[in-house]
Amino acid sequence: MTPQQWQTFKSAAKGEAYSTPPVAAIVDSPWIPGYTGTSYLDYFTQPDAWFRANLQVVRDFPEIIMLPSWWVEYGMAIEPSALGNRIHFQADRPPEQSPTLVRIQDAAHLKPVNPLTDGLMPFALHLYRHHRQRILDEGYTIPMVAARGPLCLASFLRGVNPLMLDIADEPEAVHALFRLTTQTVIDWLQAQADAIGPSVEGILVLDDIVGFLSKRTYLEFAHPYLRQICDAFPEHWVKVYHNDANARPMLAELATTGFDVLNWSHNIPVSEARQKTQGKLCLLGNVPPLDLGVRGTPQQIRAAVQDCIAQCPGQGLILSFGGGVSMGTPAANLRALHP
Repeated sequence: MTPQQWQTFKSAAKGEAYSTPPVAAIVDSPWIPGYTGTSYLDYFTQPDAWFRANLQVVRDFPEIIMLPSWWVEYGMAIEPSALGNRIHFQADRPPEQSPTLVRIQDAAHLKPVNPLTDGLMPFALHLYRHHRQRILDEGYTIPMVAARGPLCLASFLRGVNPLMLDIADEPEAVHALFRLTTQTVIDWLQAQADAIGPSVEGILVLDDIVGFLSKRTYLEFAHPYLRQICDAFPEHWVKVYHNDANARPMLAELATTGFDVLNWSHNIPVSEARQKTQGKLCLLGNVPPLDLGVRGTPQQIRAAVQDCIAQCPGQGLILSFGGGVSMGTPAANLRALHP
């Protein structure tokens, strides 16, 4: 994004009024290589291919604020790779990874992550340092850093179903794992901010696994760790949380974590999310990413955009999909988010 776009996003995120809501989209490797015609392996391993693909996206969509802007990521592989998961690179899609934490009790023996040396983290940091000035010279900025959230990272290590059973059967061991993954998230966000420099004044945390919990389990096993992440960074920073699973049980509580912006599921109407968060969160959404983003028409998306605006006029809304930009989203459908 450009510095002006960042100021627009930041103003809306912090609750300032607007005449027309800004438009932003979470874009990453599931969509960018396919859109730009770049090989996935080239995108992940060739620095110039990564740069050209991201430059094409921001030039082709100047009306859309791209989040988090020039994101160095390897699908969802960076954080789990630093904790020992096996990563599987593919020619035609983002990498996958296999859980390696066979017993939840073994989480207590995992060592803290060093982002400067562990897994794919040092490669990502090197790419940020390598391209930072080149990005600035093109007239863009890198204002945010991003990480998968603590429950998401724990599910990568353990598997989703085993983790859900562990919460019920081995709560103390789960807390030990979540303490480790939360610190990993904080350290990884900080390492990226250090590598990029003073342009960073925001974080994006992505954690859908939180949406698998009841309100009671959320309050014990997720809320304190999300608050810890927000508290680790300056209050004036913009803090964005993505959860396009079922956030309905904990919408009110999410408003007290310290996040400024919520990107949530299109299955929860804007009006309901606004009411339950009491206007304390700026809402980033809420056009269906698959039914309309991939399979719909620009006309249908424009109608959905107008419906979102009608439910939240004046302030507290940044137009987007109810999730990231999905693989196969046509360019015309992305542009149709702009009212």
